[in-house]
Amino acid sequence: MPSSDTYAKWLAIFRIYTGAFWLLHAIPKFTDSASFLPPSGFMPMMIQKSLGSTTGFYHDFLANVVMPNIAVFAQLVRVGELLVGISLVLGLFSRLGGLGGMFLAANYMLAKNAFGAADGYGSLDFVAIVISFFNLVLPTDARWSLDAVLFRRRRRAVAA
Repeated sequence: MPSSDTYAKWLAIFRIYTGAFWLLHAIPKFTDSASFLPPSGFMPMMIQKSLGSTTGFYHDFLANVVMPNIAVFAQLVRVGELLVGISLVLGLFSRLGGLGGMFLAANYMLAKNAFGAADGYGSLDFVAIVISFFNLVLPTDARWSLDAVLFRRRRRAVAA
């Protein structure tokens, strides 16, 4: 049976992969801002499309909170994806990065009204929720992470 160190290394690779996933989605939103930000970018177009497919509380949230403040929410999305990616790649506040990734992906699925959809429309978002969840609940920050370095220093200081 492999050692716990082997498992820790595989979990670190998984964490870094998940961070790269989020960075690959965030970086184009910064390098080509015009194609994402209002008034003519992807974000306002996606919210308009979502208004036609969502119902209930999330539709009201999109119509009454997000649309009037679309520029703010567009910035929150791209900065959120970037912070989640950096957090997971560097292993700094990894569990918080996993929680942030779950929050972002769940909102994407709600906007697409894709929860429970069997057609695969929200399947990438569902995968993002699952891999971010694993970073929340598993010790993916035990190896090759800033969390491991910071916690190791704190343990030494407490033990001394």
